Amino acid sequence: MNKITYLLTTFALGFYIPTVSGQNPAPATEKPNIVFILADDLGYGEIGCFGQELIQTPTLDRLAVEGMKLTEHYSGSPVCASSRCTLLTGKHTGNAIIRNNRELGGWGAEEPEGQFPLPTGTPTISSMLQSNGYATGAFGKWGLGGPQTTGLPNDHGFDEFYGYICQRVAHNYYPTHLWKNSEKEMLKGNEEWFSAHQKIESPVGFEKFSGQTYAPDRILEETISFIDTHAKEPFFVYFASIIPHVALQIPDAELDLYPEDWDAEPYLGQKGYLPHPRPRAAYAAMITRFDNEVASIVEALERNGVADNTIVIVTSDNGPSWVGGVDMEFFKSSGGLRGRKAQLFEGGIKVPTVVWWPGKVPASTTNDSTSAFWDWYPTLASIAGAKPVESDGVSLVPVLQGKDLQTRGLYWEHGKVQAFRDGDWKLLRANNKDGIEVELFNLASDPNETTNLASFKPELVDKLTKAAMASRTKSSEFQSFLDKDTE
Repeated sequence: MNKITYLLTTFALGFYIPTVSGQNPAPATEKPNIVFILADDLGYGEIGCFGQELIQTPTLDRLAVEGMKLTEHYSGSPVCASSRCTLLTGKHTGNAIIRNNRELGGWGAEEPEGQFPLPTGTPTISSMLQSNGYATGAFGKWGLGGPQTTGLPNDHGFDEFYGYICQRVAHNYYPTHLWKNSEKEMLKGNEEWFSAHQKIESPVGFEKFSGQTYAPDRILEETISFIDTHAKEPFFVYFASIIPHVALQIPDAELDLYPEDWDAEPYLGQKGYLPHPRPRAAYAAMITRFDNEVASIVEALERNGVADNTIVIVTSDNGPSWVGGVDMEFFKSSGGLRGRKAQLFEGGIKVPTVVWWPGKVPASTTNDSTSAFWDWYPTLASIAGAKPVESDGVSLVPVLQGKDLQTRGLYWEHGKVQAFRDGDWKLLRANNKDGIEVELFNLASDPNETTNLASFKPELVDKLTKAAMASRTKSSEFQSFLDKDTE
């Protein structure tokens, strides 16, 4: 047995023995529960334990104190669908099936729902855990296939699903319906459909952009019910919250958490999505609402006596939005990093990540090993005692034990941009009207990517370019400017 295999095996077995007092001890062979909580467009700097000073996130801050922060963790992509694909399949966007957002329908009430689907038989975290005896549930936003496609959650390892099949529909927090497995559930008081993308000329009539049933409430209810139902067996919860993705929609009572004088002017929809009379307060309140969702899930684990035997991972699918009334500068949403959602600069793909497992993951710790979404597949397979899986990632079990990972290359492609990080160096290649523009940054000395060193280090650029191109395969569905370099 080699050293790495030995570490992973002994660590995983050790995880089965709870050490926190106050609950009934679990058998040494009990499989740990897994709760993966994914925020939607939550920026690196938007929670307190990652430097946020204005928005209240007490639960996440508590979990960071009682667990571990991963300070160099990256999402799979700077946009929704491809990021979720990398997470669930363990393949980065150079090899993933889904490499960008691609819609199956339009924006009207009667348009077909969904995005480009996962094909039948795609290996996923959920199917791996399901085949290893886990009850599996997905709650929130899916985005990996619509109705009548091969990409439904129940066809990819989830026993139960409740939420939005389509990420376009998820732009509205008061939809007419959500999906329970393959059936629509109509929401009380939300019978009248309205677009989540509107403008108004004067600051009146905001009340029409709401309904009776706030979708995040129903999604959380179904999540807690799943935990309560399956608390006596191993379970996997994939909680893909729609918060804080715009539109800005939050129950009015929650706005009072934040000062009225934050918002001198209303948002009228001029940068997309729905208007709101208090945009800054609404955005902050939505993130605090997400924190409360995490609190409810943790409370359910504790109430059922399974918190000691449950690993909870909280992260975000990509960087913060810059449209829809979001004020990135006011909240310092990217935590000082360059870029935002839809960009491969650090602010678009570096995400706040907290791992909590009382008595297993060491408390009040941080780890700055570079890691990414495609690492979770082998990590959770190891924790669950499953056979090793094929992926682009490596197991983060040593990281959760307090060790550092060996440096390796991390790869992304999105639209007309390619990115590759190796150690302290990060390469970006963008296809623009003048050809391919190359940027090279030393993230150790320049974490905000302000100084392009490409012209000073041509040999390093060539080395990283070759490594990046060797990391990817051509996709028949998602064409790239990079394909001509691989022909």
